[in-house]
Amino acid sequence: MRFRDHQRVGDILKLAARYREAGADELVFYDITASPNGRTVDRGWIHQVGALLDIPFCVAGGIRCIADAEAVLSAGAEKISINSPALAHPDLIDQLAARFGSQCVVVGIDSDTTQVNGLPHYRVHQYTGDPTRSRPSGRDTLSWIQEAIARGAGEIVLNCMRHDGVREGFDLPQLQAARALCTVPLVASGGAGSVRHFEDVFCNAHVDGALAASVFHSGEIDIPSLKQHLIHAGVEIRP
Repeated sequence: MRFRDHQRVGDILKLAARYREAGADELVFYDITASPNGRTVDRGWIHQVGALLDIPFCVAGGIRCIADAEAVLSAGAEKISINSPALAHPDLIDQLAARFGSQCVVVGIDSDTTQVNGLPHYRVHQYTGDPTRSRPSGRDTLSWIQEAIARGAGEIVLNCMRHDGVREGFDLPQLQAARALCTVPLVASGGAGSVRHFEDVFCNAHVDGALAASVFHSGEIDIPSLKQHLIHAGVEIRP
């Protein structure tokens, strides 16, 4: 569980423009300390990003009610993502889906792996943006995925915590288990370190998307080259 030792990597608008020009399909902006600190995401920069981008972007951070979501969407985001607030109040998913439509309601899940009778067991954590407050939610990951979808989530982003920041590959077994029961788009997060890792997660876990941050921020993986690699590997992807 490596949700710590974060580094500043640059101005948000410059990075957004860089990824737009590189051919990213979608951007996700996480205000990781919003929920632990009891605040919502700052909408000022969302307006600026919305004016800059011509690709979809999703915003996450302390969205606790219809009004919070409406403000973020009105500022220009195509999607809102909820994590800890949904765990605290699951009917928030129902409310957001009813008001805005499932297509823009993403449920993010931070999942840790433990062993039960020698078999992997996946448990949801909350408030992971603050290492001092991060804790198990008491929920089973696969059950929570099913409940979130039943309540109206239109997309699941599954962040496998033990792989996050390690760059040794995505957690394929956990993602395969999630894929088997996830009836909406599933996005893999946590573990990307090479182009082969992206190929593995698309070809072996059959996810709909793969999310990464540090390998793109650092330039270690080039988005156009990654896309060409995936196309040659037979993965359906926008060039």
